[in-house]
Amino acid sequence: MGTNGSTMLEPLRQGLPPLDPAAVSNAASCALPARYEAVREARGFTRRTLDQWELGDRFDDVCLVVSELVTNALRHALPSNAPRACEQPPPVRLHLMRWTERLVCAVRDPSHDSPVARDSEDFSAESGRGLFLVESFSDGWGWHPMAGTLSGKVVWALFRLQPGACTGTAD
Repeated sequence: MGTNGSTMLEPLRQGLPPLDPAAVSNAASCALPARYEAVREARGFTRRTLDQWELGDRFDDVCLVVSELVTNALRHALPSNAPRACEQPPPVRLHLMRWTERLVCAVRDPSHDSPVARDSEDFSAESGRGLFLVESFSDGWGWHPMAGTLSGKVVWALFRLQPGACTGTAD
């Protein structure tokens, strides 16, 4: 995919009504510490949230994508000398947002670097397939730089929901 944040937002807009933050029927987020156990914590948070929203049937695909996005943030977006102490504020945050016909998973991290998808995937490699999996299991993904007082970026993945799959306000 591209490296321009505004270009990366296009798949989120294509074929769908605008994502008005005021129209979100549900939203949840959790802070994740700078350690790999945070991936397990993100999966547990995702499971509880989707069950609460009666979207448990989407858990497998959403969980795989959440795991990849959080792993990428921990592996590539944190400086190697990032403090790993418990008293430090968590550098990564997972956001889940549900509209009537879509679910967005977003992971915020402190890096300004764009996520990089490999041009040619080596499927026998032990690592490096994360964004390919995100693209394969979601209906679109992208990223954008943070604005205002927050620094870093957000990498997101979009999942279309079947109409009537959840309750809440209309889009």
